Amino acid sequence: MNRVYIAIGSNLGDPIRKAQDAIAALKLLPNSRFVAASSLYTSKPMGPSDQPDYVNAVASIDTELEPLDLLDHTQRIELEFGRERKKERWGPRTLDLDILLYGDLQLDSERLTVPHYGMKVREFVLYPLAEIAPDLQLPDGTAVAELVAATDRNGLTIIA
Repeated sequence: MNRVYIAIGSNLGDPIRKAQDAIAALKLLPNSRFVAASSLYTSKPMGPSDQPDYVNAVASIDTELEPLDLLDHTQRIELEFGRERKKERWGPRTLDLDILLYGDLQLDSERLTVPHYGMKVREFVLYPLAEIAPDLQLPDGTAVAELVAATDRNGLTIIA
């Protein structure tokens, strides 16, 4: 079993409900055991500012799924929630599930990079992650608590 952390984000079509339903869907992943989910947070959009604020969370699971199989499952969940993949990066979306960490694995492939390339600087990832894994260290030895201490909340607020 590998401990995996998955970021959840939504800012379209009742994002609080979408985040809650995404957590429920992650609980049903095959060959996996749900461990925890953070509170729901609201954050300013990272991309274009003319979009609604995001609802974010982080969930952890223990899984026997291989990394790309897990990616297939999370992308299927996104599609079931109406996700449309567009060329616009950081635009509005019904649901975004990003694999942040997959055990101590370091992988950089065409389809998947873990640890997630932007997780060390994104408050909407770090604060929820630290909530459910306060003593976590990244594969490179960096403590999540140190990253949180060095990262401004940027208006990040717990909402549920």
